[in-house]
Amino acid sequence: MKKTVTYSVVGRVNPADRESGEMKYYAQSQARGEMGIREISERIHQMCTVTRADVMAVLTGLEEIVSEGLQGGEIVRLGELGSLQLSVSGEGAASEELYDDSLIDKVRVLFRPGTVMQEAINNLAFEKVPVKYVKKEESDEELGA
Repeated sequence: MKKTVTYSVVGRVNPADRESGEMKYYAQSQARGEMGIREISERIHQMCTVTRADVMAVLTGLEEIVSEGLQGGEIVRLGELGSLQLSVSGEGAASEELYDDSLIDKVRVLFRPGTVMQEAINNLAFEKVPVKYVKKEESDEELGA
């Protein structure tokens, strides 16, 4: 059975050509809720013989170890789920000798899905739903303000 992802259709101006004001409409995923670490531990507990407290202990430990690994510059592989790795971006320098770490202005965590995650997202159905949140500028435009 396919899992269903909900989405809404939203208008966006081309960021490269804001002057034209031409809008195109795109799908934007809409979350149905959140699943926190307690919910995850409860679901895992229901699938196996491990207690919820033991699952919570392992997941809490996982948070710490993943953070430490990323801070240490390691690629963190989570089996068939995927991997996490840091990426940096910022300003360039005229030469390698002139480059220093003050030019780095963003650090991001990249997630690369593994086979289990890739299979899960390749087998989805979609359901259109109303937009949940509208930015103030967008609602003013729709009202002709």
